[in-house]
Amino acid sequence: MSTGLACLGLLALAPLVQESRPFPDPPAGSPPPAPAPASEAASEAEMQPYREAIPGTSASFELVPIRGGTFRLGSPPDEAGRKEDEGPQVEVELAPFWMARCETSWNEYHPFMLSLDRKARAEGAGGGVPQDAWADAVSRPTPPYVPMDFEMGVDGFPAISMTHFAARHYTKWLTMKTGRFYRLPSEAEWEYACRAGTSTAYSFGADDAQLGAHAWYFDNSDDAYHPVGTKPPNPWGLHDMHGNVAEWVLDAHDKGFYASLGGKASNPVRWPSEPYPHVVRGGSWDDDPEALRSAARRGSHKGWKIQDPQIPKSIWYLTDARFVGFRVVRPLSPPPPEEWARYFEPEADSIREVLEKQRRGGR
Repeated sequence: MSTGLACLGLLALAPLVQESRPFPDPPAGSPPPAPAPASEAASEAEMQPYREAIPGTSASFELVPIRGGTFRLGSPPDEAGRKEDEGPQVEVELAPFWMARCETSWNEYHPFMLSLDRKARAEGAGGGVPQDAWADAVSRPTPPYVPMDFEMGVDGFPAISMTHFAARHYTKWLTMKTGRFYRLPSEAEWEYACRAGTSTAYSFGADDAQLGAHAWYFDNSDDAYHPVGTKPPNPWGLHDMHGNVAEWVLDAHDKGFYASLGGKASNPVRWPSEPYPHVVRGGSWDDDPEALRSAARRGSHKGWKIQDPQIPKSIWYLTDARFVGFRVVRPLSPPPPEEWARYFEPEADSIREVLEKQRRGGR
């Protein structure tokens, strides 16, 4: 599934960039919102699509409004390819949110991952923005040992191989950079948006013979991901919800979670408390059709970074999960800032200890 890193001599390689990484404390309060036309709404009825230009970078991305509503989370017992952890079905009510039209690309992720915004300012090649004082206080990934696109492409291609923590910490940086609260979608939000009002196995119907017209998967991907947004969107205007790269959501993977909800729930989240397993959704370029169904779930595990040469293994990168990426959401009614840490910070002491060491300039 991924290139044998040991065969490339990675145990002897140094990081691509050598850099000390001290991080300051953030100012008091929250960053001011950056200008973004149509990004504000007082009610669900006022929500519009908008483009978020990430301040201090050349990157931007589009978001579409997802109206609140109810749907059946999970798959019916007779759905082809169904697994036991997709049920029992639950009636779920969700509040409105915006969702990124496409998966997060390297264009958006590299400024965070490689600290490109900080470097540009340090070299006099970029001007500062008011949000920098908050964003610069957010920890960034340590330098990677190899290009994390694994030679599949960068410009316009989906970012991959980040840990669940790294994806969540990116949303913290994005929140501080824009002054608007972004996070990963919950599992229920993701499936609701993927289904886009449908109840069939896929948002385009139940016939997987049509999958090639709607998604990049094992049979048509040529063993690599593809630029985001090149397949038609689902009925709510979202691209690549089926295939291309699988997508992180907030939730821990708990096979009994749906049953614990008692048949009905409002905005449910199975909050994680350990490094594994977390849920990825949507299937990828490396998956068969059943993994791309709207209800299909997959749990992460330690094997996704078994070839990582570092000791301890990285809290940021997954050497063996070239099929995993993410997209972001923004709720219409965000939580108060004092609750944001739950969405961004490490859920396990083992990750927290490494993060604090790295904040002081260590690896």
